[in-house]
Amino acid sequence: MFGAAQGLSYPLFSLLMQKQGMSPAMIGLSAAMMPMGLIASAPFVPAAVRLFSGRTLAVLCSIAAAICFLLIGYMQDWVAWFVVRFMIGVVINPLYILGEVWALSMAPPSRRGRVMGVFNTLMGIGYASGPLVLTFVGTAGWTPFLVAIVGFLACAVVLRIMSDLSGFEDDGESKAGVLGFAALAPALLFAVLVSAANQQSTYSLLPVFGAAHGLPEAVLAAMLTALSMGNILLQIPLGLMAERVGGRTMILFCAAATAICAVLLPLLIETRFIWPALVVMGAVGYGVYTMALVELGNRFSGSLLVAGNAAFALMWGMGGIVGPPASGLVMQNFGPIGLPAVLASLNVLLVAFALYRAAVRRKAG
Repeated sequence: MFGAAQGLSYPLFSLLMQKQGMSPAMIGLSAAMMPMGLIASAPFVPAAVRLFSGRTLAVLCSIAAAICFLLIGYMQDWVAWFVVRFMIGVVINPLYILGEVWALSMAPPSRRGRVMGVFNTLMGIGYASGPLVLTFVGTAGWTPFLVAIVGFLACAVVLRIMSDLSGFEDDGESKAGVLGFAALAPALLFAVLVSAANQQSTYSLLPVFGAAHGLPEAVLAAMLTALSMGNILLQIPLGLMAERVGGRTMILFCAAATAICAVLLPLLIETRFIWPALVVMGAVGYGVYTMALVELGNRFSGSLLVAGNAAFALMWGMGGIVGPPASGLVMQNFGPIGLPAVLASLNVLLVAFALYRAAVRRKAG
């Protein structure tokens, strides 16, 4: 539902605001409200879990998300939508964090890679389901909002009737918050930021990059579909590889592969080889995040795992805010080559920082 909420709301609100005559700048500013909600709420999730328990918090947030979509459908006011979209980010964030915590906690260590591969495949399907819903029901009337409302209420019911999913939150470990966790695993957090920048920069600016090379609109849309197919189809194979060689090694592999794909983009953009390159790029760019999750579950548990997932959510929001504007600014000044240049640079920097942190741990150990 976290993925579906974003996959549905981004195109839905953009189309509705466009019908109301809003400028692209205002539409973009409105879209930033949800990640701002993610960033604002992330530091408070560990304390909220300890206060309410994981399952109760998730049920309450599911109901609150349904109410938010009810308010949006009722008001039809783009000014009020700014506030409510921020609130959607706030209330869906615990679903995102706790979903990952539960998956990591319950997955046997020997199978954690494939479990998180399945988890992020479902996340990708959730993102893809939003535009699919709009294809069938359109944007007019209450129907798209009712789909979201019913989905979140069903999520609350399922969470409420399931067996107890708590028990790992308050285990006597250090109550490290988001900032405290940053000192424990800075390379993992940087990996999340880079993965978010990979994901959101390519989805936002790949059409601009392709258009600069004279590609028609239908091909630009198909390019985004190729990226999504990589996200959906290849996370499980990457997870299986992580079980064999470890999450740290796979972070390096995925980051290096993303940098190579980015460098190849200008060379392949007008050839048929761009399609397999985009599928691989979508897989490994998001795979950086999947591998960081696997490594998080291998290294931490209990309260630190909750804090780590909250820190991941914060860094995902930061990557989404930093990545697209930086890529867009470089493209504006240096042409379409700016997108692959920024993506390649970020991933090379991640490889270098991860190797540096590994060397520091070896010296300390």
